[in-house]
Amino acid sequence: MPTRVHEFAWPDRVVVGTIGLPGARTFYLQVRAGTQIVSIALEKQQSALLAEKIDEILDQLITVEGNPFSVPTSTPIELVDNDQLEAVQEQFRTGAMSLGWDPATAQVVLEARPITDVDADDNDESLDEDGATESEMLLVRMPVGTARAFAKRTREIVGAGRPTCPLCGYPIDADGHICTLPEV
Repeated sequence: MPTRVHEFAWPDRVVVGTIGLPGARTFYLQVRAGTQIVSIALEKQQSALLAEKIDEILDQLITVEGNPFSVPTSTPIELVDNDQLEAVQEQFRTGAMSLGWDPATAQVVLEARPITDVDADDNDESLDEDGATESEMLLVRMPVGTARAFAKRTREIVGAGRPTCPLCGYPIDADGHICTLPEV
């Protein structure tokens, strides 16, 4: 069965945002081009790793002699996007993700695929007429400035969660925290 690809070659917007309160937030990667909007759910750790790896790719490209791709060392202020997510309709929950670099277009390439669980009896993926599951993926190509702004915002969103206990390292909930110090 062919894969349904949600492709964004030059998106108007690509951001990570959340819905919910710290400790119960759902992270979304949302991409928009014109009227087409796709939102996919991510884990907090996936979001953090995505920002880290995008920065690593960009930092590595800066070291190329003469910086031929004009990779910014910091986030271009005009590309900062602090707006809320637009109306969220979750397309899928992200499983595997990959990042790459396309030197022909000077863009960071992000691919995200849904979690697959072939053993699940209550699979809510859509079925085609033959009963096979429909597969999908998100393919986003980001210019270097947009990618740098995306990574910055994502780090800020991830960091805006619950504070960490300085003693045990676990998150402190709004309703209190029982510190479980490791035994020495």
